[in-house]
Amino acid sequence: MANSKRTLFLKRRLRVRNKLRKVNAGRPRLSVHRSNKNISVQLIDDVRGVTLASASTLEKDLGVVGKNNVEAATKVGAAIAERAKKAGVEEAYFDRGGFLFHGKVKALADAAREGGLKI
Repeated sequence: MANSKRTLFLKRRLRVRNKLRKVNAGRPRLSVHRSNKNISVQLIDDVRGVTLASASTLEKDLGVVGKNNVEAATKVGAAIAERAKKAGVEEAYFDRGGFLFHGKVKALADAAREGGLKI
C-alpha cells in the first residue's frame, strides 16, 4: 500500500523530533514551519511549554510579507537570532520538522547561526 505524501511527512516529523528530544534535553527547540506562501519559526521551551520568541514572514517590519523564498528565510533567521538573544537564549536545537534540510530551511538555519545563535 502506497503512503501519501502527508503520511510520509508526518512520520518523518515524528522521527526527527523524537531523535532530537533524546539528544538535546534541556535546550530550547527552534521549530520551523514552511508553507507555500510563508515561513515561520518559533523558539520553544518544552519543559515549561512556552514560546520564548518567534518570527515569520507575516510580520510587516521584516519587509517580506507573503513571500516564501531564500531571501525571506534569511531575514526570518536573522530576526529569530536577534530575538533569542533578547530572550536570553544562546543555544537551541534545530527542529526542521518533516521538512528537508535544504533551500529555505537551510538558509534560515544559516542566518540564525550567523546571528549568533548556536544550533
